[in-house]
Amino acid sequence: MPHLLSMVDPARDGMRLDAFLATLEGAPSRSACAKLIEEGACTINSTLATDKSEHVALGDTIELDVASSPVETGFLEPNFDIPLDIRYEDDCLLVISKQAGLVCHPSPGHLDDTLANALVAHCGYGHLGMLQGEDRPGIVHRLDRDTTGLLLCAKTDACQQALQDLIRLRVLDRRYLTLVHGSMAADSGTIQTGIARSRRDPLRMCVSNDTDAREAITTYQTLERFEAGPADEGYSLLECHLYTGRTHQIRVHMRHSAHPLVGDPLYGKGTEKQNLGIARQFLHSWSIAFDHPMTGEHIALIDALPADLADALSLLASRSMGRTAEGERILGQICADAPHG
Repeated sequence: MPHLLSMVDPARDGMRLDAFLATLEGAPSRSACAKLIEEGACTINSTLATDKSEHVALGDTIELDVASSPVETGFLEPNFDIPLDIRYEDDCLLVISKQAGLVCHPSPGHLDDTLANALVAHCGYGHLGMLQGEDRPGIVHRLDRDTTGLLLCAKTDACQQALQDLIRLRVLDRRYLTLVHGSMAADSGTIQTGIARSRRDPLRMCVSNDTDAREAITTYQTLERFEAGPADEGYSLLECHLYTGRTHQIRVHMRHSAHPLVGDPLYGKGTEKQNLGIARQFLHSWSIAFDHPMTGEHIALIDALPADLADALSLLASRSMGRTAEGERILGQICADAPHG
């Protein structure tokens, strides 16, 4: 279909032109639509459109010539079958809520089914930050395959560098919810160690004092405690704040503190019942906050617990020993309907 023709309906009244075009069936990525506008391939009410940021109005007739849509090729193939749950997007960056099971970038066994492939499909290979390498377009930081929640991606090299600088300077606020085995005695604390790859198992990381270990700092706040049952030692729901971003950092630090994550297949413990029936680590990136490096706007987003983790908490509701003050504040934002003691 060389031409797309559409009238602006009430639901899309006031949208940016490039964003509107990207909603049309058969349209290329938003970035590709913006390029087509620049190349004179779009009209509004038969008048040539020249500004991608122009806002469309109810009843406008929009026509786009996609015959000349640029073929954006690169190291990675686009994967249009991976859904992206986008929570914020502009010309420089986007924040997504990552689903469980999605690997961030290609690795053995995952060559074309990663977040990077989905980003290429959404933005176009030539419209993503490339500072992490050709196989990691747009990637700013990572979440483990089965960790869910908010994740930053960059559309330009400049934005990617700026966001990585925020992480390096420890001013990009990233907070996680995790359920761990056992009762965490303190209401808050800091775990500061070195972390290095295990010499016994290359798939695992470990706390280490070796010269190649990298500093890792995690603070935590206890939100709710659950009393011990006949076959377990109880549980604690924590919020963890990352000051560094080492591989498996929270999982390693919690194991080191003798409170491994519920459901963790690599660092955890216990039976399926003791792990409340979940088949992955109970770890969710629930909050991210930062000053936009290009506009200065403060971006603050939160993400409710996905169903499997919320269901696991529900199983413990009758065993709650009560929430802490921080637990009332935080859980009131993201799972207000969840029962608790």
